[in-house]
Amino acid sequence: MSISSRFSIGIHILTLIETTKDEVASSEYIAGSVNANPAMIRKIMGMLKKAGLIDVRPGVAGAQLSKNLTDITLLDIYKAVDAVKDDELFNIHENPNPNCEVGRNIQVTIEPIFHIAQNALEQVLENVTIDAIIKDVESREKQQLS
Repeated sequence: MSISSRFSIGIHILTLIETTKDEVASSEYIAGSVNANPAMIRKIMGMLKKAGLIDVRPGVAGAQLSKNLTDITLLDIYKAVDAVKDDELFNIHENPNPNCEVGRNIQVTIEPIFHIAQNALEQVLENVTIDAIIKDVESREKQQLS
């Protein structure tokens, strides 16, 4: 199982909205940057709006961030777009053989490890802001242009 691409698209959308804030970033414009369907972009933007990360107005092209760049973390985006349900990053097979020593015990053995791993991922995401993403994108763009 992988984390939904809505997560990386959400990061892309917020980064693009901020870096083009002097322009009108319509869902069609954003879709062109993401190389995705505008309807999917609107759906993800709706999720970001519901989470309080962007402001959009129906019938009006464009959006803006509703929080400071340093206040939006990747964890906020991860949760906003339902990248993974709580404690469901890892799926554990459901029907191991109860007549087998390993089958009887594997789920309860690996479940806490998976929980710790998901928490570790979420802690990393909580410590990265959209501001850091934007700075890195801009730095990479400057390097490519030099």
